[in-house]
Amino acid sequence: MQPGFFDHQERLELLERQGDPLPKLERSVDREAFRPLLENLYKQSDPRKGGRPPFDAVLMFKVLVLQDFYKLADDQTEFQIRDRYSFCRFLGLTPEGRVPDAKTIWLFREQLVERGLIEPLFEAFSEQIEQAGYQVRNDQILDTSIVSARWERNSREENS
Repeated sequence: MQPGFFDHQERLELLERQGDPLPKLERSVDREAFRPLLENLYKQSDPRKGGRPPFDAVLMFKVLVLQDFYKLADDQTEFQIRDRYSFCRFLGLTPEGRVPDAKTIWLFREQLVERGLIEPLFEAFSEQIEQAGYQVRNDQILDTSIVSARWERNSREENS
C-alpha cells in the first residue's frame, strides 16, 4: 500500500509537535525580502546552450541557513536534505525532487563571499528572527518573550 498525502502531512505535523524548529523559522522569516540582494547573483545564462537551470537563489540561501543552524559541511548538508523530511519542507522541496549537491552549495556560498553578501544576508535574517520575538541558538529557536517572562518571574521570586 502506498502512503497518501495525508500520511505525509501527518508525519510533518508530528515532527513539529515533537520540536522541529524549522516551521517556526519558516513562519518568522520573509524569505522574499532576501531576493533583492540575491537577484543579480547568477549570470544571465542562455537556455539554448543547454545545462540545468540554477536553483533559486532564495532556496540556496535557505540551504546556507540550514547549514549554519545545524553546523553542517557541504557533503553533510546535501545528505541531510535528501534524508530529512523537515529539511525538504523548509526548503519547499519534495523528497523525490532535485536537491542541490555539495559542489553547488559550495559554489553558491563562494559567490556570496566574492560579492560581500554573506554578512548582510545573515544580519538581515537574524534581524527578522529577533523582530518576530525569537532567538536562534544551538539549533533551537527560543521564544524571547517566554524567556523574558520566565526570567522576570524568577527574579521576582528571588527578591521576595
